Amino acid sequence: MIKTDSQLQRDVINELRWDPSVGSAEIGVAAKSGVVTLSGQVESFARKYAAGCAAERVAGVRAIAEKLTVSVPMSFKRTDTDIAHSLANTLKWDVRVPDEAIKARVEDGWVWLEGQVEWQYQVAAAERAIRNLTGVRGVTNLIRVKQRPAVPDVK
Repeated sequence: MIKTDSQLQRDVINELRWDPSVGSAEIGVAAKSGVVTLSGQVESFARKYAAGCAAERVAGVRAIAEKLTVSVPMSFKRTDTDIAHSLANTLKWDVRVPDEAIKARVEDGWVWLEGQVEWQYQVAAAERAIRNLTGVRGVTNLIRVKQRPAVPDVK
């Protein structure tokens, strides 16, 4: 069964309301031909990420256009230096993350992760580890997985 745009919009709104990690964020939802647009402001990157995941779970959603901005409340604002210290500690404390292989940069609350690791799960673990840090407005994950030699390459 193909959903109408209004059914899809209603289902996404209900999913956002149902998900406690999205919270009471004011998120606008528009739907057209299976493409859902999320718009508005949220107070953390974790909520922005959760809203995107919630919309992806809805049957009939073919693509998501995310126009959510993170506006950290003044009571939770942190300096980039403070975020960088927290970030370094968080990566160090997570056993799934080879913190010595990852470099991070913070600018205006936005985090860039770079480096090279052995496994894909380490790339995801690094991003997951910092996603919920207070003051983080977004993450650009540029960590690469080392290319392993293929059987035909070995002589």
